[in-house]
Amino acid sequence: MKAHATARYIRQSPYKVRRVLDLVRGLPIDDALVVLEFTNRRAAHPIRKVLNSAVANAEHNFALDADELVIAQAYADEGPTLKRYRPRARGRATRIRKRTSHITIVVSDEEELEE
Repeated sequence: MKAHATARYIRQSPYKVRRVLDLVRGLPIDDALVVLEFTNRRAAHPIRKVLNSAVANAEHNFALDADELVIAQAYADEGPTLKRYRPRARGRATRIRKRTSHITIVVSDEEELEE
């Protein structure tokens, strides 16, 4: 069985979030939580929350054991971009793009990954 959780509109660029997701993809849940705890990146906190939510969904909805779960998929898609302007010299303006991310984590029991 697979369970997933999603956090949408996280105010950080998907490029930066994907760097942290690459660290935990394929790991067991306990190992992934330890890696996220000691990762010195801002994206680690929302990823940890999404991971805990996916584990809770697996336990509650599918009666899976949390000790046997691994991260089957972890990806960050691009959300809507907030567009702002910064004044520049000679009356011009430059666009500032404040990017957002949608973080999705899918957890699965280990037997299913081997197939």
